[in-house]
Amino acid sequence: MTGWALVALVGIVIWGVVQIFTRRHDHTLGVTRDEDGNPVFPPPREDGDARELRREVENLRERIRVLERIATESNSLDARETRRLSAEIDALRTEDEKHDKD
Repeated sequence: MTGWALVALVGIVIWGVVQIFTRRHDHTLGVTRDEDGNPVFPPPREDGDARELRREVENLRERIRVLERIATESNSLDARETRRLSAEIDALRTEDEKHDKD
């Protein structure tokens, strides 16, 4: 056997061993291969914990939306004007109460 034939044979054996280990590893992960040899991964499984976490994250997002709305509405021009008018009315009431007591 010539040197080049031996190199080719060793290369083929190494390639075969790599393929065997790749297929075993793919099988443990549930990965299949398409006609071109590309890996096709299975869709992620939804267990109870994942659904519960997803629902909790969605609830937290909704709470954040509400808090953002509250924060922005209380700093709007209308809200500031309303607070200013309310403070003026309260100040006038306290002045009237002082004058009524005198």
